[in-house]
Amino acid sequence: MKLQIVPIIMLVVYMIGLFSIGYFTNKLTIKSSHDYMLAGRRMGVFMVAASLSANNIGGGSTTGVAAKAFSGWGLSAAWYVLAAAIAMVPLAYFAPRIRKTMAVTIPEVVNRRFGNAAGTFTAVLNVISLFCLTASQILAAGSVVSALTGIPLNVCILLSAFIIIVYTTLGGMLADAIADMVQYIIIFFGLLIALPFIVQGAGGWEAISAMLPPAELSFTKVGWITIIGLIFNYFCTFLSGPEMVSRFSSAEDAKTAQKASVLSAIMMAMLAFIPTIIGLIALAENPELDGGKGTTALMYATSAYAPTWITGAVSAAIFAATTSSADSNLLCASTILIKDIYQKFINPNVEDKKIIFLTRASNIVICLISVSIALFNISLVTLNLFAFALRSAGPFAAYGLGLTVKGATKNAGIVSIVVGSVAVLYWQLSGSPYGILPIVFGSFFGMASFFIVTWVERKMGKPAAPSAYDEK
Repeated sequence: MKLQIVPIIMLVVYMIGLFSIGYFTNKLTIKSSHDYMLAGRRMGVFMVAASLSANNIGGGSTTGVAAKAFSGWGLSAAWYVLAAAIAMVPLAYFAPRIRKTMAVTIPEVVNRRFGNAAGTFTAVLNVISLFCLTASQILAAGSVVSALTGIPLNVCILLSAFIIIVYTTLGGMLADAIADMVQYIIIFFGLLIALPFIVQGAGGWEAISAMLPPAELSFTKVGWITIIGLIFNYFCTFLSGPEMVSRFSSAEDAKTAQKASVLSAIMMAMLAFIPTIIGLIALAENPELDGGKGTTALMYATSAYAPTWITGAVSAAIFAATTSSADSNLLCASTILIKDIYQKFINPNVEDKKIIFLTRASNIVICLISVSIALFNISLVTLNLFAFALRSAGPFAAYGLGLTVKGATKNAGIVSIVVGSVAVLYWQLSGSPYGILPIVFGSFFGMASFFIVTWVERKMGKPAAPSAYDEK
């Protein structure tokens, strides 16, 4: 294929910007492990909100949504992002509580409240799921580079992983958050500016809609069970998601965390329909794209109907979306691995500077494992939903309810993690009957077991588990 010079130049400039952020952040701000892992707990409202939004709007919410609109969801594919925005609203209730724990990770809080077994199990589930999430973003980033250059996808996956490793390893959370602010702006305005060019280039919306079956333009085509399930899916995974919790923990205070949650909901909702409409345009113009799967729908429509500089902007936007999620997942996985496994079981007295070194080394190892997963080229949305379910269904009750239910007993946390995890795997392997998402099924049973065990044990006179908050 012919090289797309202008888009490649814009992408290279963006990559250089990422490296610069990582380099200067490392040089000027990182003095301790808290600086590296939590940006010194000094992030303001917009920085937290932009980081939350950019992290959530990854490859699954851009290229993945366009592909979903193409391959069966139609206009209702917008719910994949709208559901996330809606889920951020009730999260504003929990955000101040998350900040008040003064913890670095989710397993730290679960361990504090329900003991070592619960904390360690949560850590393992978190790390495994973050492998999958990082892999999905590396795959999406590689797809963009491959579409622009014609270089084989596997080579582009390796290149994208290298870029993500370098700037994440250098700058930590602050570099991640600064990059996220830039990335959100690029994602939103890049796709927003591109949309009218693509619509006009494809002949206008009336011509496009006339080529589509009416069902594709239904806002509820996917069904209310799936829509409600998605909202619940996002709420569960956000509340028990390491990359989300790390943003709230990095806020300068509890009110900042709460305001950022609401602002992030607005910022995500603003983007929901753009990749959806682009996916529908690709369906109208080339229904056999990628064998009818529409995996490259977003880049296909942009390259075919928009000027080259717009293609460059969209390419940078998609790459920004994927890298903003990948760096967050990577850093969170490394932080949990070092803080909740290495420091707890191997070297409790490890020096602070060595924690930074080990976390950086973990970034490299985890990213390499994620690359091996990405090379299987599994569906982005499939990878995301599986990872969300794995990490959330078990720990959701122990972490979320552990922050709010003062009378919960120690065994309630442990049992809910086991029951929720087993239930989500059972439902996933059963093929998600009745359209109920595995995370919904697993989280329901996790919460039910949490309340049942607490009620039984309190009736037996068992004491409440220790507080989830740092009361030193």
